[in-house]
Amino acid sequence: MSMKSSKFFCLLGACLLATLAFVQLPGCGGGSSSNGTASTGTLKVGLTDKQSDGFANLFIAIKEVRVVPVGLEGAADDDSRLPVIVTYATPHSVDILTLHFQQEILGTITLSAGNYNQVRLILAPNPTGQGSEPLNYLTLKTAPTVKISLTTPSAQQSGLKVLGNFEVKPGIINAILLDFDPNTAIVARGNDAYNMKPTSIRIVQPTTTLTSFGSLSGKVVSTIRDWSSATVSVVPQGGVTSIASGTIFSNFSSNRWEAPFSSFVPGGAYRLHVLANGFAAYSSPMQTVSTGNDTSLGEIILKNP
Repeated sequence: MSMKSSKFFCLLGACLLATLAFVQLPGCGGGSSSNGTASTGTLKVGLTDKQSDGFANLFIAIKEVRVVPVGLEGAADDDSRLPVIVTYATPHSVDILTLHFQQEILGTITLSAGNYNQVRLILAPNPTGQGSEPLNYLTLKTAPTVKISLTTPSAQQSGLKVLGNFEVKPGIINAILLDFDPNTAIVARGNDAYNMKPTSIRIVQPTTTLTSFGSLSGKVVSTIRDWSSATVSVVPQGGVTSIASGTIFSNFSSNRWEAPFSSFVPGGAYRLHVLANGFAAYSSPMQTVSTGNDTSLGEIILKNP
């Protein structure tokens, strides 16, 4: 799930994400196919964040949340084939920076079981009239009372497209989190202007919608070559199955390829595993996580097999 750029919950943001974690509850889900197996599942979509180095507040005004099935990545936001998680009659204003080690459930629906690889956040536009208060804005820790309008390219038309594969399994409650890391999702453009970058928001797949948790965080790094994407998973002590896993994507910076991650998990002991094509598999020593605190693994350097 996400990292100092994104967190992944009970996972693994944003981004900060690949094998769906779920809660097995009898009788949940709905519809059946002709052979008697459930063809729908329930999906909960939540929002969480990592703390910011320089921002005091980060408000976004959400109009609608949709998920995108595999194969419909190019569909318009109003395409009836894109399930709507929630639509707000009045834009839903959220200060993302209040959600550290917390989550806000945006919506719950029953939808077709299957694979999905995108969540779209449709945001309300900022008013353009002179003296109008922005709906999407941030404040700096150095000037917490000054609202700085946040530019969200295409978020009012095509939506903030948050990428990451997840599966809705039939007959159960499935859960994902959208994990923001404001330190990487918000980019300064100069002249006191800021853009929101959806590629730094992660889709996290927790085992359940936790009300309290800690996190495992770090950064995956290669100085050899690009690793493009990697799967990060968390396995509890004494277990063999991950309680959550997700995909992170590399960025090139300072002559190396890197991506932060942050995995939200209940308090306990865990190993974190990283798999990237062309590199040796990585497994961390056992790590202890306590509720309300972050356990940092530092930099994980990918090596040749």
